[in-house]
Amino acid sequence: MGMLWWRSCVAKSMLSPASPKGGLKNFLLQRYRRWLNRRLPPARTIVLEQRRLFIFPTRQGFLFALTLLIMLLTAINYQNNLAYGLTFWLAMLFIVAVHFTHANLLKLEITGVRAESVYPGQHAEFCFRISCSRSRQGYRAVKLVWPGSEVLVDVPAGGEIDVSLHHKVTARGWFNPPRLRIESTYPLGLLRCWSFAYFDVRALVWPQPIRVERLAFSSAGKAGYDLSEQEGLDDLMGFRDYRIGDAPRLIDWRSHARGLPLQTKLYSSLVDEDNWLDWQDFPAGTVEQKLSWLCWLLLQHHSRGENFGLRLPELELPVAAGDRQRDRALRALALHDLNGESAG
Repeated sequence: MGMLWWRSCVAKSMLSPASPKGGLKNFLLQRYRRWLNRRLPPARTIVLEQRRLFIFPTRQGFLFALTLLIMLLTAINYQNNLAYGLTFWLAMLFIVAVHFTHANLLKLEITGVRAESVYPGQHAEFCFRISCSRSRQGYRAVKLVWPGSEVLVDVPAGGEIDVSLHHKVTARGWFNPPRLRIESTYPLGLLRCWSFAYFDVRALVWPQPIRVERLAFSSAGKAGYDLSEQEGLDDLMGFRDYRIGDAPRLIDWRSHARGLPLQTKLYSSLVDEDNWLDWQDFPAGTVEQKLSWLCWLLLQHHSRGENFGLRLPELELPVAAGDRQRDRALRALALHDLNGESAG
């Protein structure tokens, strides 16, 4: 009767209008997540204090405890002192393991260092720094886990180590990674000590570059958008010192082969022409298609070492060249039309 009453209560709670959509399971999961967010707020650096750590036996730990119970019942039944001694000794070993497993994560410091910018469909790399402030003993077999990505590390006493985890992204804009699980079963594997951490580190996801077709832009758009036909360059005007990010095709490889420093060729078309990437030149297509076309165009101009500017409905980037201009333009495209985000 009691079981039937419990099942009926669960069924009523799942069908009740007051219950969130998805039933009792989703309701309890949401409550748990809210409680976890209040207890473990996001931060750039997180120190695993005692209140942040949880500990529970593993499957092997439960089997070990069951074995101890059987040994204790056997010792009581046969009144065997040797069985008593062995049972209590193994029980003390289990209790000591609780202390060591918990201490293996206590005071561990983890910092979110950086996140890599990527395109949709790729795996963004997140770099974390794990530090040990203890001078005598380090941390052993510490595991950092995300869905589909995990890493197992040892942190030396008084030292630090950098680790990387990857997470797949699907849409442009800022990607906030899920909570990270830090756990350890050191030293005996009988208990698992773990904690969850939200890091104030996010990755910028750029629009997916899509090659521009002729019919994509209006007659007012420049023919220069068809970059596939601009294979040739104009008159050579001179050389300058190589800068990181210069297109390989513009480097004077012949002089470098003779032992001279790297030089970059300067052509009149690259110096005099201002290439404007204008949102208004693409009347057809959705917002995402326009962003993808503009992304492809700016990458083409950057790879050729050309100057370019960007005009979007909410901002305008002056004409410039180089890696800084490319990064600013990609950021503007990634954050376009996203509420509450600044593209500047």
